[in-house]
Amino acid sequence: MGEPRYATTALSDDRWRTKAAPSPPPPPRQPLSLVQPSQKKRHKAKVFHVFRSVFRSLPIITPVCKFPTLPMGIPDTHRTISGARVTGTLFGYRKGRVSLSLQETPRCLPTLVVELAMQTSVLQKELSSGMVRIALECEKRPDKDKTKILDEPLWTMYCNGKKSGYGVKRDASEEDLNVMELLKAVSMGAGVLPGNSDVEGPDGELAYMRAHFERIVGSKDSETLYMLSPEGNNGPELSVFFVRI
Repeated sequence: MGEPRYATTALSDDRWRTKAAPSPPPPPRQPLSLVQPSQKKRHKAKVFHVFRSVFRSLPIITPVCKFPTLPMGIPDTHRTISGARVTGTLFGYRKGRVSLSLQETPRCLPTLVVELAMQTSVLQKELSSGMVRIALECEKRPDKDKTKILDEPLWTMYCNGKKSGYGVKRDASEEDLNVMELLKAVSMGAGVLPGNSDVEGPDGELAYMRAHFERIVGSKDSETLYMLSPEGNNGPELSVFFVRI
């Protein structure tokens, strides 16, 4: 069995604007070797909740001076202070809807797959403008409801302030897992994979973009993913907001 053929380019403004040669036939399915995410972070989270409960019982002291407020476009080195780093992959056929997959590392099974209400070609165009803000909103649940925000089945989606439809959470399909398997050695980059000719025709290509994301938990009703660019790279900025309102 030969090595899978896929293209990888550095993160830049033209990350998806590569004119590729006609696609070769899709490679045979790779044996799945992705592993389950570790449980370490869950234990750390429990320790954090205990510490936070103790901290809240202490008296509030107002400091004499205030820290300056950092702008939204802060460098990546500042974002790593309060969040967990995860691997995010945006992928989809050029004429189909794009999906977002989150993994603990590129070699782990996805912890979240969301099908976004946007065609892959449209997202490519938005990214070429340099800044993309995707908001996924859903209704608040009763206080007794312990459903995590990333476990919501459906969100109303906005891209750069414009409503574009609905984002849908789904289980990772066989094709999703095959894409993650092919990309398990890729930590950051963009390119195309041979498509499924039975679905998209002989010229179908599956485009992908993979990067590290900083996952910031604001509360039980809000989480944010900030895409981290390599040091010194001036590529497009991408943020994904999960919010209950």
